Amino acid sequence: MDEPDVLLFTDGACSGNPGPGGWAAILRHMPTETVKKLSGGDLETTNNRMELTAAIEGLRALKPSLRCKVRLITDSEYLVNGMTVWLPTWIENNWVRGKGRRAEPVKNVDLWKTLSELCRRHEVVFEHVRGHSGHPENEECDRMAVAAIERYRH
Repeated sequence: MDEPDVLLFTDGACSGNPGPGGWAAILRHMPTETVKKLSGGDLETTNNRMELTAAIEGLRALKPSLRCKVRLITDSEYLVNGMTVWLPTWIENNWVRGKGRRAEPVKNVDLWKTLSELCRRHEVVFEHVRGHSGHPENEECDRMAVAAIERYRH
């Protein structure tokens, strides 16, 4: 990918797994340096669902009529591997993972399908960063996601 139009930083968090969860996204439109911050959560969810939701909501915040080059930066290996390694096989196998008696439906299939559709609207590259390693936007997304959990506890 050439230089991205948008940097999208995402994170999800959960207090208990399952339990109350939060997600956060920071979008930076590179040509204008405009920044948009989003967050939300759910009362009963999992960390993986919050990681996927952060990416979905970040991509939903883009103008649907304008195809963007997006670099999505996350500390979730689940999200990165799902979109860059596992997705083609899941689709080929009708959203089932494993073979024979070990075959089972892909977890969070509703979110994977939504994310896959959103990624077809834009040119998205996924980049993994180590969590809690001092990456400024990742740390801010973490704080935002944790704060979102608190809103659901009250």
